[in-house]
Order: sequence, then C-alpha cells, then structure tokens
Amino acid sequence: MSERPHSIEDFRATYQEMLGFVPPRVQQRFAASAETNPEVLLAQERLRNLIMYPEALEQKTVQLVLFGILHAKLSDAAKLHGLAALRAGASWDELRAVVDLAFLFTGYSAANRGPQVLAEIAELEKKSHD
Repeated sequence: MSERPHSIEDFRATYQEMLGFVPPRVQQRFAASAETNPEVLLAQERLRNLIMYPEALEQKTVQLVLFGILHAKLSDAAKLHGLAALRAGASWDELRAVVDLAFLFTGYSAANRGPQVLAEIAELEKKSHD
C-alpha cells in the first residue's frame, strides 16, 4: 500500500480493494460508528491498517497468515482472508497447505472444516467475478 488512508471512505475502500466488496458486518460497524463515534472508528481502522499492511511482509503472506490463524480458530472470517490471499496472488495449493497446517494445532475440527471453507472461498471468488 503506497499511501495510508485517512478518511472513513478511504478505510472502507481498503476492504473493497482487499476483497472486492465490503463484508456485511464491516458495513454495519461503519454505518453505526460513523454516526455515533467516528473518532473510534477512525482509530480502529488506523490500527488495523497499520498492522494489516506491514512493510516487512507482502500482502500474499499477510493474508495467508491471517487465513491460517482464523482457520485454526474456526472463525468464519477465515474465508474472507482466504479470498484476500487469492486476490493477493496465493494459489489454491497454498490455501490447502494452510488448512493442513491449522490441523497441527487445532486438530480434526480444522481438517474437517477445511473443504467447506475452501468451497466458501471459491463461491466468494466466483461472485467477485460476476
């Protein structure tokens, strides 16, 4: 990322760039917070942006790491970061390898959920091309 965002709209655009859309929960948070407490929203997004775009790592790596962490936690947000990893240049083989790595620390729950999460990512990717 060449220039850090500054406004609420700039931060909203980072989700659009990363995923091709703004996730519904993020949309709801932006809508509620922009009206009630825009300074907190801006602080949250500045911190997210600072951490999400480190100079030391390329976005493909960042998104694969986030995908792995979230998949190991069995979080439904894993699919969003899997999609972001694909958009940043990751391959399906890399996503499958991350699912396998999550198995090491989460066990069969991560392994069993992996195919479903990968299918959900494929569906999100397909929708982003429609």
